[in-house]
Amino acid sequence: MKGIILAGGLGSRLYPATKVVSKQLLPVYDKPMIYYPLSLLMMSKITDILIISTPQDIHLYQRLLDNGSSLGIKLTYIEQPKPEGLAQAFILGKDFIGDDCVCLVLGDNIFYGQGFSFLIQAAINRATKEQMATIFGYYVKDPQRYGVVSFNDKKEVIEIQEKPVNPKSKFAVIGLYFFPNKVIEIAKKIKPSNRGELEISEVNNYFLKEKSLKVELMDKEFVWLDTGTQDSLLEASNFIKTIEKRQGLKIACIEEIAIKKGYILKSDLKNIINSMGASNYSEYLKKLI
Repeated sequence: MKGIILAGGLGSRLYPATKVVSKQLLPVYDKPMIYYPLSLLMMSKITDILIISTPQDIHLYQRLLDNGSSLGIKLTYIEQPKPEGLAQAFILGKDFIGDDCVCLVLGDNIFYGQGFSFLIQAAINRATKEQMATIFGYYVKDPQRYGVVSFNDKKEVIEIQEKPVNPKSKFAVIGLYFFPNKVIEIAKKIKPSNRGELEISEVNNYFLKEKSLKVELMDKEFVWLDTGTQDSLLEASNFIKTIEKRQGLKIACIEEIAIKKGYILKSDLKNIINSMGASNYSEYLKKLI
């Protein structure tokens, strides 16, 4: 399975902080925002990853992460000239995806919770073995900001609505999607919405109509953070800080994941540390050795 991180967009809700830097490069407590979706893919053993960003920002991601070889993974980069919806990622990335299944994760989403890896592995298995798509639903107080899962009287999923004025439920679709390879052809058939975008909800509804969509509803033991506003960015930073201070362990430390998953050796980690300046982050990495 291939992985795609969508790190484009204008980040207008975070202006003026995003006037000169991509939103997904802003810090969430002690590391760049993009480390969090990247760590999710690495933890899921998805190591061939495409990063999609704007023409003016793509070089910043390359400067930060290079080709991924220092982490034992492979990173590819593609420019998104104009943000035209999440489903555009599959069209832009069609050559990268090739004949594989694909996981799309939004660059400003953070996931945390015990047992989350089991849900992800199940989603990977559905895509690769059963040709089924998997999306995740999360209960929110303001569902009109998101894609929303609608249910019938039997609690069966009947529709995915994109930013509805009058939501039929409070389960939002979060920014993590697993699809079989045919998602590329489906994305090509979608017509732009009234917002001028290729909506990911249309892709989800296609799989739903084919009865090949699994909606995994996440309960309260999981945490999903969307860091698209000033308040949510601050809340996410405070959450990460609280957990890390309490446990003495770092969340989304990509170098730690690389060494523990066997993507790199201790000698590789030493080289990474030597390339860093003195910081709490580098001191934490030294303890791993």
